[in-house]
Amino acid sequence: MAYIPDIEKKPIAEQIAFQQNALQELLHYLEQRSPFYKRRFAERGIDISKVSTLKDMAFLPLTTKLDLQVYNMDFLCVPLKDVVEYTATSGTTGTPVMIALTEKDMQRLAYNESLSFQCMEVDAGDCFQLMLTLDRQFMAGMAYHSGLRKIGAAAVRTGPGLAAMQWEVIQRLQPTGLVAVPSFLLKMIAYARDAGLDQAKLPFAKILAIGETLRNEALLPNALAKKILENWDVKLYGTYASTEMQTAFTECAVGQGGHHHPELVIVELLDELGNAVLEGEIGEVTITTLGVEAMPLLRYQTGDLCRAYYEPCACGRSTMRLGPVLGRKQQMIKLKGTTLFPGALFDILQGCTFVEEFFVEVYTNEDEQDGIVLYLVAIPGSENSDGLIKTMLKHKLRVLPEIKYITGSEMQQMQFPATSR
Repeated sequence: MAYIPDIEKKPIAEQIAFQQNALQELLHYLEQRSPFYKRRFAERGIDISKVSTLKDMAFLPLTTKLDLQVYNMDFLCVPLKDVVEYTATSGTTGTPVMIALTEKDMQRLAYNESLSFQCMEVDAGDCFQLMLTLDRQFMAGMAYHSGLRKIGAAAVRTGPGLAAMQWEVIQRLQPTGLVAVPSFLLKMIAYARDAGLDQAKLPFAKILAIGETLRNEALLPNALAKKILENWDVKLYGTYASTEMQTAFTECAVGQGGHHHPELVIVELLDELGNAVLEGEIGEVTITTLGVEAMPLLRYQTGDLCRAYYEPCACGRSTMRLGPVLGRKQQMIKLKGTTLFPGALFDILQGCTFVEEFFVEVYTNEDEQDGIVLYLVAIPGSENSDGLIKTMLKHKLRVLPEIKYITGSEMQQMQFPATSR
């Protein structure tokens, strides 16, 4: 499949026409090559010749995470000899899933992340410190590294953790940007403060934040982003991605949602019945990959609940933009009759000046009722703030989770188990 140069700045009609042609190519490919979809089309009596527009996709079957877990290798469309890389999902919502890639898929992955860095106006003169895992079958680290190489920028592969080491490399190599999990940046800030490092003159001006959202529902900086920006004069860029879709939605400098790459993925936002939501409504991100050779996916339900924005962006791109993940279908909690998502808890706790670190545990008891335990590390000297925390939680959530106070070392063991990526 050939890509259209600068398709993100083309008229929407041209983007749709491209996607409709790509969809027809994909359906023929799946019917010929995919054991899973060949079987699914036959079972459902699907005639792919009747699918000619994006609206016709409503007649095609949905693919679930459970499908991918149970029939994992049935999604493979190429001989094993053509596979050059095996990656795996994190398994945060179930059994990890293997995703195979061909050489063509690896090139697509590099192209995808080069688009992410282009959204950030990164060029060959930049140097990015990659503070994330590049092993353990983690796709993201590999993707960002290959994306930087594609645009000619330098990469420093420090990996995650160890704030002291990260600062030593920053001071020595003077990177112009970072790729990191934003909550770890708070540890970087705290270490620099305790070590007496000058944080007023930072070599890096841009940070690509992965794994955690930086914005609230109004697309304004959330509590986590505010904490970073209060200490560092930098530009934060949020991103949304998953191993399964092999595609990222990254913010531009305008910061009003992650840009869709129409040459790489078709996006639908669906309600609980599988119907498209109206513009402006929250729906489950459901994706169809384009240009993937080894394990393409058709109408794959990510479980992530987002809102889309369709007006043209001030950066010149006309593509749809995805807002932050507002919740996950499998992580919706019913606590004492009140529905909430973990993200609501995170935002409250990140805004608590007397909470140094936190860990949220969700469980279902023997009566099949949801429960939540908040493990908190309090800022030294704020031991009497328990009442304030409980008042804040009850005011904003209308329910009060169980709270347990632990030490910093106990928190370290909970946050970073031996198998963590």
